[in-house]
Amino acid sequence: MTARRGILAILLAVCALALTACGGFPTAGPVEYGNETGATGDESQNLEFLPNLPQPGASPAEIVEGFINASTGPGVDGDWARAREFLAPEFRDDWKPEASATVDIAADRVYTESQEGTVEFSYDAVATVDDRGAYEHAELAERNLSFSLEQQQDGEWRITQAPDGVVLDEDQFPRVFHRYPVMYFDPTWQYLVPDVRWFIAAKAPASITQALVNQPASEWLAASVVTAFPEGVTALASVPVTDGGVAQVELSEEAAAADAEVQDRMLTQLEASLASAGVLDVEVTAGPTPLTAEPVATRSTRLPAAPLILTEAQFGFLTGEEIDPIPGLSQAVLDSAPVAVQVAPDRDVAAGRLANGNVVRLHAENAEIELLDERAGLVDPTVDPTGTVWSVPREQPSALRVYPRSGGMREIEGAWPDATAIAAMAMSRDGTRMAAAVTAGGRTVLWVAGVVRDADGSPSALGTPVRIAIVGAPATGVTWIDDSTVGVLAAGESGATVLEQIVGGPTSSTSSPDDPASIAGGNGLSSLRVRATDGTLYVKRGVTWQPTATGVLLLATQQGAPR
Repeated sequence: MTARRGILAILLAVCALALTACGGFPTAGPVEYGNETGATGDESQNLEFLPNLPQPGASPAEIVEGFINASTGPGVDGDWARAREFLAPEFRDDWKPEASATVDIAADRVYTESQEGTVEFSYDAVATVDDRGAYEHAELAERNLSFSLEQQQDGEWRITQAPDGVVLDEDQFPRVFHRYPVMYFDPTWQYLVPDVRWFIAAKAPASITQALVNQPASEWLAASVVTAFPEGVTALASVPVTDGGVAQVELSEEAAAADAEVQDRMLTQLEASLASAGVLDVEVTAGPTPLTAEPVATRSTRLPAAPLILTEAQFGFLTGEEIDPIPGLSQAVLDSAPVAVQVAPDRDVAAGRLANGNVVRLHAENAEIELLDERAGLVDPTVDPTGTVWSVPREQPSALRVYPRSGGMREIEGAWPDATAIAAMAMSRDGTRMAAAVTAGGRTVLWVAGVVRDADGSPSALGTPVRIAIVGAPATGVTWIDDSTVGVLAAGESGATVLEQIVGGPTSSTSSPDDPASIAGGNGLSSLRVRATDGTLYVKRGVTWQPTATGVLLLATQQGAPR
């Protein structure tokens, strides 16, 4: 077997040399793909695109088209060398591809030679990624870029002026730019909170470190998270990674003055952030001085594999054909017969909405049922890690209230501005972000906002919401699929769908089981569940939904698991 692999490697190398020796490739037609050095066909994260080179005799429009198509290949060193082949030699070092990325629809691209040496490129933008790796959806509208070209001494046209940044088709974007969570702490220092960024794999360790240490969190999230890195501490731009997967991060010398707990938390953020780039360990220095930090324990937001359901006789976790009850809480659910339940991480309390529309807090202790909100038209409530219940009327999205576990009620002023209705909302399991399906501008959209808390941890406000998706149909449920992804159950004239939205990333959607009633997330897409109105429970497996139980009266959502 080893000999056969060696022969195959030699043949592949010979083929590669033969291809490299070709004088040029046509700029028209499909983009050619190949694997990055050292990658296998199974390592999709390391897939390297090999765009075409300029074709001899190509027109200015063809050169610009080839340059745009070359955005699919940043190269193994992340220098976009293929794209620079379309630029005049004196301009190659001036072009800055890392300035931004624009996501478009390749089929709608138009190249027009307005005059000799000038090409106008028209496209429909879907999203943009800024120089910090932050992804933002764009209103679908035609945009234009101008390119200037000159004939070189050999008679070939090359670009002498071009906008910074790259343009990528929406299907190619997630293959070229990869998703990396930059990790912060929640204000209690218990949970790690992802702030999703998009970088090319070749420069991911350095880009992630720069985003975490040298730059602030995304504006909409900044007031809801904290970082261990003291003000003034910066990271060196270079982050080498050894063959053994150890990233070597050099911080400025000020980091050495931080106390041991701060250094431990800094290391924790670095390790969690860099893990998505394949880093197995992190060595941190403050200037030349090694830091002897140890990662701190953080609370997981992973859920049990078993769904949490209510049948005619029991409430608890469905394991095989048995239901395991939650002590005290299961009895409170059975006594109150709610139509919606969300259980807090420690399973000592739950938020519920009753058949009469009232919102309650259910207690495991003594199976107590605490009446909270009697307003008309309330949506399903949500509960945060502190046991605080959030409630809002469907037709009054700004009338958001919280009910702390310590008692009383607080109005959240200025919640969901410009929304005329709210269909569903869900708190992230770390308590830092609220997602909601609202009506704004006459259409159903998915918003996310940071949760702002007082010094004692009580919620005081929602930050400015960010629109992360257009739902396109009336929403009936919202759930966190995992720490970075929100699921929306929507039902329109053409049928029901499940929208899967990365917070800070692209949108995808699939068909829902027939007649869906509710949705609940898990630990990823493979554990997403939907309950149908006939009581059938479905779980997503790949692109299909498989029935796993019948007779389910209610599918509860979970906000985590006990410590």
